Amino acid sequence: MVKRHLSRLNAPKNWPIKRKGIKFIARPLPGAHPLRQCITLSVVMKDILNYAKTARELKTILNAGKVLVNKKIIKNPRFSMGIMDILEIPETKETYVLLLNKKNKFYLNKIKDSEDKFCKINGKTILKKGKLQLNLFDGRNVLVDKKDGYNVGDSIILDLTKNKIKKHLKLEKGALIYLIGGKHLGMVGVVEDIKKKENEKPKITFKTKKDRFETLKEYAFVISGDIVK
Repeated sequence: MVKRHLSRLNAPKNWPIKRKGIKFIARPLPGAHPLRQCITLSVVMKDILNYAKTARELKTILNAGKVLVNKKIIKNPRFSMGIMDILEIPETKETYVLLLNKKNKFYLNKIKDSEDKFCKINGKTILKKGKLQLNLFDGRNVLVDKKDGYNVGDSIILDLTKNKIKKHLKLEKGALIYLIGGKHLGMVGVVEDIKKKENEKPKITFKTKKDRFETLKEYAFVISGDIVK
Protein backbone atom coordinates (compact mmCIF):
# COMPACT_ATOMS: atom_id res chain seq x y z
CA MET A 1 0.00 0.00 0.00
CA VAL A 2 1.32 3.46 -0.87
CA LYS A 3 0.23 6.83 0.45
CA ARG A 4 -2.07 7.97 -2.37
CA HIS A 5 -3.20 4.53 -3.49
CA LEU A 6 -4.56 1.22 -2.26
CA SER A 7 -3.98 -2.26 -3.57
CA ARG A 8 -7.20 -3.31 -5.27
CA LEU A 9 -7.10 -6.59 -3.35
CA ASN A 10 -6.96 -4.66 -0.06
CA ALA A 11 -9.54 -2.02 -1.00
CA PRO A 12 -12.75 -2.05 1.10
CA LYS A 13 -14.95 -5.05 0.25
CA ASN A 14 -17.96 -2.77 -0.24
CA TRP A 15 -16.39 -1.13 -3.30
CA PRO A 16 -17.94 -2.59 -6.48
CA ILE A 17 -14.65 -2.84 -8.38
CA LYS A 18 -12.63 -5.45 -10.25
CA ARG A 19 -9.97 -6.87 -7.96
CA LYS A 20 -7.63 -8.20 -10.64
CA GLY A 21 -5.88 -6.51 -13.53
CA ILE A 22 -4.74 -3.03 -12.49
CA LYS A 23 -2.81 -3.33 -9.23
CA PHE A 24 -3.64 -0.04 -7.49
CA ILE A 25 -6.66 2.21 -7.02
CA ALA A 26 -6.85 5.77 -5.65
CA ARG A 27 -7.13 6.05 -1.88
CA PRO A 28 -9.92 8.31 -0.51
CA LEU A 29 -8.94 11.69 0.90
CA PRO A 30 -9.36 11.96 4.68
CA GLY A 31 -12.88 13.15 5.38
CA ALA A 32 -16.03 12.62 7.41
CA HIS A 33 -16.17 8.87 6.81
CA PRO A 34 -13.72 6.12 7.86
CA LEU A 35 -11.98 4.26 5.02
CA ARG A 36 -14.19 1.17 5.35
CA GLN A 37 -17.36 3.29 5.23
CA CYS A 38 -16.63 5.45 2.21
CA ILE A 39 -15.92 5.28 -1.51
CA THR A 40 -14.08 7.66 -3.84
CA LEU A 41 -15.86 9.84 -6.36
CA SER A 42 -13.57 8.21 -8.93
CA VAL A 43 -15.05 4.75 -8.27
CA VAL A 44 -18.58 6.18 -8.33
CA MET A 45 -18.08 7.87 -11.70
CA LYS A 46 -15.96 5.17 -13.38
CA ASP A 47 -17.10 1.86 -11.91
CA ILE A 48 -20.74 2.50 -10.93
CA LEU A 49 -21.98 5.10 -13.43
CA ASN A 50 -19.47 4.30 -16.20
CA TYR A 51 -19.20 7.99 -17.11
CA ALA A 52 -15.43 7.80 -17.61
CA LYS A 53 -13.01 5.07 -18.57
CA THR A 54 -9.72 6.74 -17.72
CA ALA A 55 -8.41 9.11 -15.05
CA ARG A 56 -7.91 11.77 -17.74
CA GLU A 57 -11.54 11.58 -18.86
CA LEU A 58 -12.71 11.82 -15.26
CA LYS A 59 -10.53 14.86 -14.54
CA THR A 60 -11.96 16.62 -17.60
CA ILE A 61 -15.52 16.07 -16.32
CA LEU A 62 -14.74 17.13 -12.76
CA ASN A 63 -12.63 20.16 -13.69
CA ALA A 64 -15.56 21.44 -15.75
CA GLY A 65 -17.62 21.59 -12.54
CA LYS A 66 -20.17 19.07 -13.79
CA VAL A 67 -20.44 16.98 -10.63
CA LEU A 68 -21.84 18.05 -7.25
CA VAL A 69 -21.80 16.17 -3.95
CA ASN A 70 -24.17 17.49 -1.31
CA LYS A 71 -24.72 20.66 -3.41
CA LYS A 72 -20.99 21.44 -3.68
CA ILE A 73 -18.91 21.21 -6.87
CA ILE A 74 -16.22 18.56 -6.40
CA LYS A 75 -13.12 18.48 -8.60
CA ASN A 76 -10.93 15.98 -6.75
CA PRO A 77 -11.51 12.36 -7.90
CA ARG A 78 -10.26 11.11 -4.50
CA PHE A 79 -13.07 12.91 -2.66
CA SER A 80 -14.71 10.46 -0.24
CA MET A 81 -18.44 9.78 -0.26
CA GLY A 82 -20.45 7.91 2.37
CA ILE A 83 -23.94 6.54 2.98
CA MET A 84 -26.73 9.07 2.22
CA ASP A 85 -24.43 11.48 0.36
CA ILE A 86 -26.16 13.11 -2.61
CA LEU A 87 -24.53 13.02 -6.06
CA GLU A 88 -25.88 15.46 -8.63
CA ILE A 89 -25.07 15.84 -12.35
CA PRO A 90 -27.03 18.94 -13.49
CA GLU A 91 -26.14 18.53 -17.17
CA THR A 92 -27.99 15.20 -17.37
CA LYS A 93 -30.54 16.15 -14.68
CA GLU A 94 -29.56 13.12 -12.60
CA THR A 95 -29.56 12.94 -8.82
CA TYR A 96 -28.55 9.92 -6.75
CA VAL A 97 -28.18 8.93 -3.11
CA LEU A 98 -25.31 6.61 -2.15
CA LEU A 99 -26.37 3.47 -0.26
CA LEU A 100 -25.21 -0.03 0.68
CA ASN A 101 -27.15 -3.07 -0.56
CA LYS A 102 -27.78 -6.39 1.18
CA LYS A 103 -24.51 -7.75 -0.26
CA ASN A 104 -22.57 -4.90 1.40
CA LYS A 105 -21.79 -3.15 -1.88
CA PHE A 106 -22.15 0.56 -2.54
CA TYR A 107 -24.78 1.50 -5.11
CA LEU A 108 -26.64 4.60 -6.31
CA ASN A 109 -30.40 5.02 -5.97
CA LYS A 110 -31.92 7.62 -8.29
CA ILE A 111 -33.95 10.29 -6.50
CA LYS A 112 -35.70 13.55 -7.40
CA ASP A 113 -34.64 15.96 -4.65
CA SER A 114 -31.02 17.10 -4.43
CA GLU A 115 -31.55 19.59 -1.60
CA ASP A 116 -32.72 17.28 1.21
CA LYS A 117 -30.21 14.98 2.91
CA PHE A 118 -30.93 12.35 5.56
CA CYS A 119 -28.49 12.61 8.46
CA LYS A 120 -28.28 10.38 11.53
CA ILE A 121 -27.54 11.93 14.93
CA ASN A 122 -24.40 10.25 16.32
CA GLY A 123 -23.88 12.50 19.33
CA LYS A 124 -24.87 15.69 21.15
CA THR A 125 -22.82 18.49 22.70
CA ILE A 126 -24.27 21.03 25.12
CA LEU A 127 -23.22 24.63 24.39
CA LYS A 128 -23.83 27.97 26.09
CA LYS A 129 -27.11 29.92 26.03
CA GLY A 130 -29.38 26.90 25.88
CA LYS A 131 -28.06 25.62 22.57
CA LEU A 132 -27.39 22.03 21.66
CA GLN A 133 -25.01 20.87 18.94
CA LEU A 134 -26.00 17.76 17.03
CA ASN A 135 -23.04 15.71 15.79
CA LEU A 136 -24.18 14.03 12.59
CA PHE A 137 -23.25 10.79 10.84
CA ASP A 138 -21.50 12.64 7.96
CA GLY A 139 -19.31 14.83 10.17
CA ARG A 140 -21.59 17.88 10.13
CA ASN A 141 -22.66 19.80 13.22
CA VAL A 142 -26.00 21.58 13.55
CA LEU A 143 -27.20 23.88 16.35
CA VAL A 144 -30.68 23.40 17.85
CA ASP A 145 -32.59 24.38 20.99
CA LYS A 146 -32.29 21.95 23.91
CA LYS A 147 -36.07 21.67 24.23
CA ASP A 148 -36.51 20.26 20.70
CA GLY A 149 -36.15 16.64 21.89
CA TYR A 150 -33.41 15.37 19.60
CA ASN A 151 -31.85 12.06 20.67
CA VAL A 152 -28.84 10.04 19.55
CA GLY A 153 -30.10 7.57 16.93
CA ASP A 154 -32.76 9.91 15.55
CA SER A 155 -32.44 11.29 12.03
CA ILE A 156 -32.98 14.72 10.55
CA ILE A 157 -33.71 15.84 7.01
CA LEU A 158 -31.25 18.66 6.31
CA ASP A 159 -31.80 21.38 3.72
CA LEU A 160 -28.38 21.45 2.03
CA THR A 161 -28.90 24.90 0.52
CA LYS A 162 -29.66 26.56 3.87
CA ASN A 163 -27.99 24.07 6.24
CA LYS A 164 -31.21 24.02 8.26
CA ILE A 165 -33.29 21.15 9.61
CA LYS A 166 -36.50 20.55 7.67
CA LYS A 167 -37.76 17.54 9.60
CA HIS A 168 -36.97 15.48 12.70
CA LEU A 169 -37.41 11.69 12.42
CA LYS A 170 -37.45 9.90 15.78
CA LEU A 171 -36.12 6.39 16.32
CA GLU A 172 -39.22 4.95 17.97
CA LYS A 173 -41.93 2.32 17.51
CA GLY A 174 -43.45 2.67 14.05
CA ALA A 175 -40.40 4.39 12.55
CA LEU A 176 -39.20 3.32 9.09
CA ILE A 177 -35.55 2.28 9.26
CA TYR A 178 -32.73 1.31 6.91
CA LEU A 179 -30.02 -0.98 8.32
CA ILE A 180 -26.45 0.29 7.80
CA GLY A 181 -24.64 -2.54 9.58
CA GLY A 182 -24.90 -6.07 10.93
CA LYS A 183 -26.13 -9.19 9.18
CA HIS A 184 -29.34 -7.44 8.11
CA LEU A 185 -27.43 -4.68 6.29
CA GLY A 186 -29.45 -3.02 3.51
CA MET A 187 -32.85 -4.14 4.79
CA VAL A 188 -35.73 -1.70 5.27
CA GLY A 189 -38.33 -2.28 7.96
CA VAL A 190 -40.59 -0.80 10.64
CA VAL A 191 -39.54 -0.67 14.30
CA GLU A 192 -41.73 -2.84 16.54
CA ASP A 193 -39.80 -2.67 19.80
CA ILE A 194 -36.69 -1.14 21.37
CA LYS A 195 -35.03 -3.08 24.19
CA LYS A 196 -32.28 -2.06 26.57
CA LYS A 197 -30.82 -4.50 29.10
CA GLU A 198 -28.15 -3.77 31.67
CA ASN A 199 -24.59 -4.30 30.40
CA GLU A 200 -25.87 -4.92 26.84
CA LYS A 201 -26.10 -2.71 23.79
CA PRO A 202 -29.69 -1.58 23.02
CA LYS A 203 -31.49 -3.74 20.46
CA ILE A 204 -34.49 -3.24 18.23
CA THR A 205 -37.03 -5.60 16.72
CA PHE A 206 -38.17 -4.59 13.25
CA LYS A 207 -40.66 -5.96 10.76
CA THR A 208 -40.26 -6.28 6.99
CA LYS A 209 -42.96 -7.34 4.52
CA LYS A 210 -41.99 -10.97 5.04
CA ASP A 211 -40.60 -11.44 8.56
CA ARG A 212 -39.37 -10.01 11.87
CA PHE A 213 -35.74 -9.54 12.88
CA GLU A 214 -33.65 -8.27 15.77
CA THR A 215 -30.53 -6.16 15.47
CA LEU A 216 -28.49 -3.62 17.39
CA LYS A 217 -30.10 -0.20 17.71
CA GLU A 218 -26.89 1.45 16.45
CA TYR A 219 -27.41 -0.10 13.00
CA ALA A 220 -30.79 1.61 12.48
CA PHE A 221 -30.98 4.71 10.27
CA VAL A 222 -34.42 6.35 10.39
CA ILE A 223 -35.70 7.29 6.92
CA SER A 224 -38.95 8.23 5.19
CA GLY A 225 -40.47 7.86 1.75
CA ASP A 226 -38.68 5.94 -0.99
CA ILE A 227 -35.12 7.16 -0.36
CA VAL A 228 -34.05 3.48 -0.29
CA LYS A 229 -35.04 1.00 -3.01
